[in-house]
Amino acid sequence: MTISRAVPNIKSERPAETRDFFVKLLGFEVAMDMGWVVTLASPTNPSVQVTIISNDDMAAPGISIGVPDVDAVHAKAVEEGFEIVYPLRDEEWGVRRFMLREPSGTVVNVVSHRSD
Repeated sequence: MTISRAVPNIKSERPAETRDFFVKLLGFEVAMDMGWVVTLASPTNPSVQVTIISNDDMAAPGISIGVPDVDAVHAKAVEEGFEIVYPLRDEEWGVRRFMLREPSGTVVNVVSHRSD
């Protein structure tokens, strides 16, 4: 299976301060800002990213894994009996995703970007 990226998701009650920490101290740049979710990326290695989530989205704290075929991963997760904590669905911001809990309890947000 191809994995396009793995991104830690931080839940923050102070998203602007969290963003500024990564930007000012470590040199990250804002790659996406939707208000409630901000993705920061390294300017020299854009696949190195951190996402800050400030609402109640279940993806944080946790990790997001980008894959080319989220439906195939979902089918395999169901077949293996993993706990699906957020159903497979298309989101209005252009991704298709679902979330499951890995054995230690961390929420894993499995996502593909839609091309339509």
